[in-house]
Amino acid sequence: MTDTTTGTTHPTPDRGSYVEHERGPAVRFERHYPFPVERVWRAVTDPAELRAWFPSPEVTFEARVGGTITLAGDPYQAEAMTGRVLAWDPPHVFGFEWGGDQLFLRVTADGEGSRLELLDVLDEKTRAALHAAGWTMCLAGLDRALTGAGEAAPEFRPLLEEYRAAGFPDDGWVPDGV
Repeated sequence: MTDTTTGTTHPTPDRGSYVEHERGPAVRFERHYPFPVERVWRAVTDPAELRAWFPSPEVTFEARVGGTITLAGDPYQAEAMTGRVLAWDPPHVFGFEWGGDQLFLRVTADGEGSRLELLDVLDEKTRAALHAAGWTMCLAGLDRALTGAGEAAPEFRPLLEEYRAAGFPDDGWVPDGV
């Protein structure tokens, strides 16, 4: 999206959607950035850059399908999680297990910039509203990390209520301390 007062291009926000994906129930987000694919790819795969926006800031992985990925440091997940890399096709697709979920990040060329699709295939359909609210906050962090600008992350509980009101499946569970 271009700010007509300054001519600056900012990421195009997407409030996400709940989808029935071939792999199962999922929440999906899309962002458009005025950066080349390689820049966005680095932001979603380089462990040093993931710290700026990803909910588990300590990420290590073997860059190959079947490799191990370890996610740690999430304030709402006491234990580190270990899973498998499900997709690795630089600089376009990174997929991995995250707890019971499967997360896929796809980066493609889009005009003079790039498009990021985040697809979180849910282990539990009833956590769609919760995950959508969390990813909205995380993607706001990614937007700021990439552009150096952007709005502060929205408050979690009002976001969660928005997704519930929009009909995203929800079981009412919220982590302690949120």
